[in-house]
Amino acid sequence: MSNPHIYQLGHEPIKDHVFSPDRALMAITKANTVEIYQTSSNLAQKPKLFTTLKGHDKTVTSVDISPDGAKILTCSQDRNALVWEYDHASSEYKPTLVLLRINRAATVCKWSPDGTKFAVGSSDRIIAVCYYEAENDWWVSKHLKKPLKSTITSLSWHPNNVLLAAGSTDGHARVFSAYIKGLDAKPEPTVWGSKLPFQTLCGDFINETGAWIHDVAFSPDGNSLGFVSHDASLGIVYPEGEGLPPKAILNVRTSYLSLKSLVFLTNSKIVVGGHNCNLIVFEGDEHNWQESYKIESQKDLIKDVPENQDDDEEISSHQALNMFKQMDLKGRVNKPSTGANKALSTIHQNTISSIKLFSNSQVSTSGIDGKVVIFNV
Repeated sequence: MSNPHIYQLGHEPIKDHVFSPDRALMAITKANTVEIYQTSSNLAQKPKLFTTLKGHDKTVTSVDISPDGAKILTCSQDRNALVWEYDHASSEYKPTLVLLRINRAATVCKWSPDGTKFAVGSSDRIIAVCYYEAENDWWVSKHLKKPLKSTITSLSWHPNNVLLAAGSTDGHARVFSAYIKGLDAKPEPTVWGSKLPFQTLCGDFINETGAWIHDVAFSPDGNSLGFVSHDASLGIVYPEGEGLPPKAILNVRTSYLSLKSLVFLTNSKIVVGGHNCNLIVFEGDEHNWQESYKIESQKDLIKDVPENQDDDEEISSHQALNMFKQMDLKGRVNKPSTGANKALSTIHQNTISSIKLFSNSQVSTSGIDGKVVIFNV
């Protein structure tokens, strides 16, 4: 297995990241801005900062790039979403207004597979499904409300462009129809149902402890749904058909810290990550799922690292605490003579906040430590 590619992009937390479909651009969230990087086909080269999008005045919570690579979608705690398009005349990205009609923070945004619409989750117990209105040159929204009872943390589109899965802090993973009349072709029947007018609830699932759902994802064939929770469990649901109970609901308990994100590599293989700072691979089918292996082998939780090993590395909180403890009464620091500091034995030194599929055998991760890493799985 070849080495992962590590990009240290400053030290501010990266809540979300995304690569364009052709892998030529990468977007990351940084506080209330989004940084756009140009990437090389040679993954060993560090991405080059191309431009910074500055349209939000509060923390940007999510970013996504449209399937054609032409539009960048951002949403923020300022209750707004923006669609950015590159303007060749001015050589910069210009934002288009989105009428979300929400009163609380926007928490997550996702383009649909064909790029004609997108969904934005919020703390307002609302999912706004947005589509373009050419005569006014803006994006308008229809709301999914019932039976949502809390903040939407995650969204995932079904391959058919109509079904939308959502995870929320009320402990539920739900599947809705986001069919827009006049925009979407009538969808073929699926295991989730056949009659799909807007706001049809096609599935409502809860894990054993009722813990927050941090992420949801449809399998590549759309016939199952995976979700990870704050209790560090992985849930997988296999529906049977309209009006029928699911074929199987599987819940894999783990002893890890909370899981924040998941991605299907194949219909039978899932990669998860979160507060453990490591990626774990699960494999299975409708009969059984189980942990297969960790991407990074962890012999020890922490390791010694030489001092001044990397000017780019940020001082950790426990290093700072040790320095504070070593101060004398006049605030002078006597440097420890060990010649080594402590660090986690994983590449990520803090929570993995998002995982995306990079290629058939690779995933990309972003973390609270300011790193984006491409792992081979």
